[in-house]
Order: sequence, then C-alpha cells, then structure tokens
Amino acid sequence: MDESCEFHTKSAYVYVKRGFDIVVSTLLLILTAPIMALTAIAIRLTMGSPVLFRQTRAGYKAKPFVILKFRTMLHPTTRDGHRLSEAERITPLGRFLRKTSIDELPQLWNVLRGDMSLVGPRPLYVSYLEYYTPREHRRHEVRPGITGLAQVSGRNYLTWDERLEMDVQYVERMSFWLDLKILARTVFKVLSGRDITVVPGEVRMLLSDERARCRETEVSE
Repeated sequence: MDESCEFHTKSAYVYVKRGFDIVVSTLLLILTAPIMALTAIAIRLTMGSPVLFRQTRAGYKAKPFVILKFRTMLHPTTRDGHRLSEAERITPLGRFLRKTSIDELPQLWNVLRGDMSLVGPRPLYVSYLEYYTPREHRRHEVRPGITGLAQVSGRNYLTWDERLEMDVQYVERMSFWLDLKILARTVFKVLSGRDITVVPGEVRMLLSDERARCRETEVSE
C-alpha cells in the first residue's frame, strides 16, 4: 500500500471510529441511565458527596482533561485527622463498583465529549509524562480509551513496561476490526471478573515511583 492510500485508509478509520464512539456511547448512556442513577443514590447514602470522582489525566497529544468515575473511596483522612490507606478508604460498595467496572460508566460522557474513545490506551496521570520513553510517548497519538489492548491482556497484572508497550502496539496496529475484538474481550473480562484488581497499589507501584527508583539506582551505580 502506497503512502497516499495508507493516509486515506487511516483518515477513514479515524472518522468511522469517532462516529462509532458517538453512537455507542450515546446508546450506552441511555441504557445504563437507571444503573447510574441507582449507583449515584447508593454512593450519596453511603459515602456522601461528591458522587463523582474527577481527576486530571493526560489525553490526546498529552493534553490534560478531567476524567469522570463514580466515587469508590472515602476521604483520605478521618475527622480526627487519621490518614487512611488506599485499602481502608475503599468501601464495600466501592469494591463492588470496581469489581463490576460500574465505576467506569461516567467515562461514556468523556467519550461523547471527545476527551476519550471507547478503545485506546488508558489515560494515566499527567505526572507520568516525564517518565515515558520516546516510544512510549506514542500512546498519546490517539485518544485514550475506556478499555484497551493492555486491559484485555492482563490489565493490572502486567508490568509497566509490558502495559506501555501494548499501548504503543495498539497505536501501530489500530483498526476498526481490532477495536471490535478488544470490545468483545472487554465484555468477557467484565462478566467473568478476570484480571480486575480492586486496589491496584497492592499489585503494582506507581510508574513515577518505579522509574524514579530506577533512575536513582542508575545514578548510584
């Protein structure tokens, strides 16, 4: 395939992908509205306000955006000033929401707005940007996704190197057919509950901590 054909094929894919995102996210927002309404009420009754968790993440071309999730954790400190660990902060309801991935449903609004896609590399902390290799920065050549190649290939049980490499492989191989396969595998993963970690920190440290430690080791050597 010559460069002009490849360019037109890629452009067509981008438009089809965006159209697919708009249609599917709209339908899912309508279909899951009762679930989200009940979830919001349950969070309000058991954890108080706010119902939604908002956090700035790095998106397309590394531009920051605010990701939406249902809140699953208590505030970091109690009224008497005691600081809670991540595991202590997650409520029974929060564990259920994470286990079933219901906490991710508000991101359909991010997809409809154009911040995210249904499929793509998961949006990570802005603070991670300085720790990526030049190759890993390619993950920002596409919109981040609710699910992605790494999420259906091991999710939180992958090492950071493996996960980021899969993000780049998605960018290199992306096609509508690959997106459909990832979505199908995502449905299976969610229904089976496989590879879902309620407290990611128990399985893997932050990328910034891991690579900062590696840098310190290299300097000391």
